[in-house]
Amino acid sequence: MDSFQQDGNGAAPDSLPPPPPVPPDVVPIKAEPEPAKKKVVRVPMARRGLGSKGQKITLLTNHFKVNVGSSDGHFFHYCVSLYYEDGRPVDGKGVGRKVIERVQETYGNELAGKDFAYDGEKSLFTVGALPNNKHEFTVVLEDVTSNRNNGNASPDVHDDSNGQDRKRIKRPYRSKTFKVEISFAAKIPMQAIQNALRGQESENSQEALRVLDIILRQHAAKQGCLLVRQSFFQNNPDNFTDIGGGVLGCRGFHSSFRASQGGLSLNIDVSTTMIIRPGPVVDFLLANQNARDPYSLDWTKAKRSLKNLRIKVSPSNQEYKITGLSEQLCKDQLFSLKQKSMKNDNGEAENLEITVYDYFVNHRNIQLRYSADLPCINVGKPKRPTYIPLELCSLVSLQRYTKALTTFQRASLVEKSRQKPQERMTVLSSALQRSNYGAEPMLRSCGVSISTNFTQVEGRVLPAPRLKVGNGEDFFPRNGRWNFNNKKLVEPTKIERWAVVNFSARCDTNSLVRDLIRCGDMKGIRIDPPFDVFQESNQNRRCSPLVRVEKMFEDIQSKLPGAPQFLLCLLPDRKNSDLYGPWKKKNLSEFGIVTQCMAPTRVNDQYLTNLLLKINAKLGGLNSMLAIEQTPSIPVVSKVPTIILGMDVSHGSPGQSDIPSIAAVVSSRQWPLISRYRASVRTQSPKLEMIDSLFKKVSDKEDEGIMREVLLDFYTSSGKRKPDQIIIFRDGVSESQFNQVLNIELDQVIEACKFLDESWNPKFVVIVAQKNHHTKFFQQGSPDNVPPGTVIDNKICHPKNNDFYLCAHAGMIGTTRPTHYHVLLDQIGFSADDLQELVHSLSYVYQRSTTAISVVAPICYAHLAASQVGTFMKFEDTSETSSSHGGVTAPGAISVPQLPRLKENVCNSMFFC
Repeated sequence: MDSFQQDGNGAAPDSLPPPPPVPPDVVPIKAEPEPAKKKVVRVPMARRGLGSKGQKITLLTNHFKVNVGSSDGHFFHYCVSLYYEDGRPVDGKGVGRKVIERVQETYGNELAGKDFAYDGEKSLFTVGALPNNKHEFTVVLEDVTSNRNNGNASPDVHDDSNGQDRKRIKRPYRSKTFKVEISFAAKIPMQAIQNALRGQESENSQEALRVLDIILRQHAAKQGCLLVRQSFFQNNPDNFTDIGGGVLGCRGFHSSFRASQGGLSLNIDVSTTMIIRPGPVVDFLLANQNARDPYSLDWTKAKRSLKNLRIKVSPSNQEYKITGLSEQLCKDQLFSLKQKSMKNDNGEAENLEITVYDYFVNHRNIQLRYSADLPCINVGKPKRPTYIPLELCSLVSLQRYTKALTTFQRASLVEKSRQKPQERMTVLSSALQRSNYGAEPMLRSCGVSISTNFTQVEGRVLPAPRLKVGNGEDFFPRNGRWNFNNKKLVEPTKIERWAVVNFSARCDTNSLVRDLIRCGDMKGIRIDPPFDVFQESNQNRRCSPLVRVEKMFEDIQSKLPGAPQFLLCLLPDRKNSDLYGPWKKKNLSEFGIVTQCMAPTRVNDQYLTNLLLKINAKLGGLNSMLAIEQTPSIPVVSKVPTIILGMDVSHGSPGQSDIPSIAAVVSSRQWPLISRYRASVRTQSPKLEMIDSLFKKVSDKEDEGIMREVLLDFYTSSGKRKPDQIIIFRDGVSESQFNQVLNIELDQVIEACKFLDESWNPKFVVIVAQKNHHTKFFQQGSPDNVPPGTVIDNKICHPKNNDFYLCAHAGMIGTTRPTHYHVLLDQIGFSADDLQELVHSLSYVYQRSTTAISVVAPICYAHLAASQVGTFMKFEDTSETSSSHGGVTAPGAISVPQLPRLKENVCNSMFFC
C-alpha cells in the first residue's frame, strides 16, 4: 500500500493477544491445507435486453438467409496424411486438392461415392460416414507443377542435344506417385448448428459452421480462385487495378456463414487483396523498382522480390517456382551440357561447358533480344541450379503480394476499391448469383439453401450529443459534423515560449507565423510572437536524419534562454518524412517539449485551424466537450469516479516477423471529464496480440506495469479519487480471442488494482470494438449511406452474446463500415440504451477533428499513440528482406527492445493528438 494514500482501508488490525498455551496431554491436529480456489473462467456475457432510444429506420444488410433442411445427420471429420512414394510427408500446400480430387476420381466406389469438403491441408469432411474408419490409397498425378503453389519440378534443359528433337527431352519429376491416408477423427452432429442459433454455442457448433465455410472455399478453389481465408479472387483482369510498384489490387468476395438472432445467414461482401502484376518478369521488376531500363535494376533487391514466385516459361509453357538468380550474366553463366553424340572412352556422354545464352540461342534456336547482359532466373535446386533467360519468363496470375504497401500504394488502393452503397449492392447480388451455391453438391446434401434477398433489419438513429464550445455557447452537430467558424474553443491555451524550426521546407515562414497568430486569435488562443525561426543550414541537409535533428537541437540550445513550451516543425515531405521519428523522440523523451510537425504545402486558414486544434489539445486545452460532461450528467459515469481505457496492439506488416509489436493504453483523466486522455506505450514480442505489460511485478513493493501508471494519474488528476468503475475498450481482437481478453488481460488489470490497494474492488466493463468484419448496411431505395448515429442490435447480431453495430460517423465516400461492439463483461449494470449512448458520445470527443468518428475516441488515440511512439524505434525496414513471400521467420526468443520513456512534463499530455 505504498501508492494511494491510506484512506482508512489500509490500517493495521488491532493487535490480538497471543493464543493460549497447548495443554501437555493434547496432540495438536494438523490443519489441512485449504484446497486452492478454483479459478473462475469468465466467458462473454449474454445480452440483457435491446435498446429502444432513437428514430427507427429500416435497413438492408449483406446477410442472406440460409435454410438448413436436415438436422439429424452428422458431419464426419477425417484426418488426411499425404506421402511421396518413398514415405516422405508432403509439405507443400498446393498439391493436396489435386491429390484428393484424383482419389475421388479413382476410388469413387470404395468411398461409397461420397462428396468431400476438403480444406486443402489436413482436414476432410463428409456428410455421413465413409465405409471404413481408415482408408489408404495410392494415386499418380501427371504434371504436378501446374498446381497453384507447387514448385517441385525442375526443367532439365541439360540433355537436349540438338534442340529440334522435342520428344526426346526427358522431364524427370513430372509425374508423381502419392500415398494418401484418410482416417476417422470425429463426428459432428448437424443439430449443433440449430443449437448455436438458439444461443447454445459449443465446440461442435463452431466446427459445423467451419465445415460449411470449408465447402465455400472448396467451391471457389475448384473454379481456380485464389483463396485468402474466407475471401475468393478470380483470375479476371476486369477485377485488377494497378496501384503502382508492380502491385495490383484484386477485387473478389468474402463469404462466410454466421449464426445470428434471425437464424443462419451467409455474409457476402466485396473484398480486396494485393497481387503481383502478372506478365513478363522484367516488366514487374521495372515497375517494382521504378527503373528506366533492365540495366539499371538493383539485382539484390530483385532476388528478394522474386523469390518463391511462380513463372511460366516460353516456349514450353512449363510452370516453375523461382529459387534465385544466376551469379553471372546470361552470356557468362556456364553449365555442363551432356553431349550424346560425343562419347568418352568409357562410352559415356561427354560434358560440354557452355553458356546459358549460347545454349538457348545456338542449341535451341530461341532468339534473345536483351537477356545476354542480365542475370538468369534460377528455378533449380540449391545443388543443381537450372537457369532460364529473363525474357522467357512470365509471372503467373493471382500471386499474393504480402509486403507492406507504401503510403502512395495504400492511398491508390483505397481510392480505387471504394464503392458507393448502391453499386456495392448490385455487385453483391450478381456475385451471389454467379457463385451458384445452389448447385454445390455438398451444400445440397446438408439441405442448405440460400436466399437471394438482402436481409431487412430495424435500426435506430441516435440523436447527436450537444457540444459546448467557447463563451459558454452550445452547439448541435448536424449529420455528424460541426465547425468552429466564428466560434472560440471551449478551453483555449496560451502559447508563450515557442519557436519555429524549418528543415529545408520551401516556405515563407514570416507569413506562416502571422497567419497562425491571426487564426489562433479567432479561436481564442493567444499566441505570442515566436522567439526565433531556426532554418536548417545547407551543409546539414545532406546528413542522416538523426544527425540533422541533433544539429538543429544544438542550434536551438545555443540560442534559446531556456526550454521552449512548444516547437513548430516544418518538414519538407508531405508524407512519411524520415525526420519525423528522430524529431519526436528528441522532443518528447529527451527534452519534454510539445511539438507539432507540418508540411507547408497548400496552407490556408482551414488548414491552420485544424493544426491549432491539435496544438491546443497537446498543450492541455480542450476544443469542445460534451454538454453532459460539463453539467456533469453522463448516465452511470458521472455518478461515481469512472476511468475509460482504450487498448490496442499494433503489429509490423505480415512479412516482418521480427519487429516488436506495440501495445498502447489510453486512459481518461480529470474525472468527471471523458474528453481528456493520456497514453502509455510499450513494446512486446512480435505478433503477440494480448498486452503483456499491464501488470509487471518486479519486487514485493514495485509494479512497473502500464495499469499502475494509468491509475495513479487518474487518482492525482481526479481530486485524489480512485476509480470505482473501469470501462475498457479493446481494439483489434477476433472472437476466438475474447476469452483471453476476459481472462488474461482483465486478470492483469485486477492484479494491478489489488497491488495498489488490496481492499479495492472496482467494477469492470469490457467492450471489444471490431472494424474488420464484413457486415454492411444500406438504406432501401436511397443512394446515401446510413445516417450517423445508426445503431443495430437485433436480427443479425449474435444469438446470445451482447453485441451491437454502430455507425457513428457520416460516411462521405464509399460505403460506411460500421463498428461492431461486443460487450464481454458488464459488472456495472448498464441498460442497453445507456451503454449505446455512452459509446455514441465517445465518438464525439475526438479533439483532432470536428466530426463524429467511426470508433470511440480512446481507441483512436491508442492507434495514434502506438504509431507515433513506434516511429521512435527506427527499425531497419525489413519489409523488403522478409525471408519469403508472406514468409514468417521462426519465432525465436527475441529480446524486445524497450521504448524510451517520455519526460514527466509531456507523458500525461495528449502528445499523440
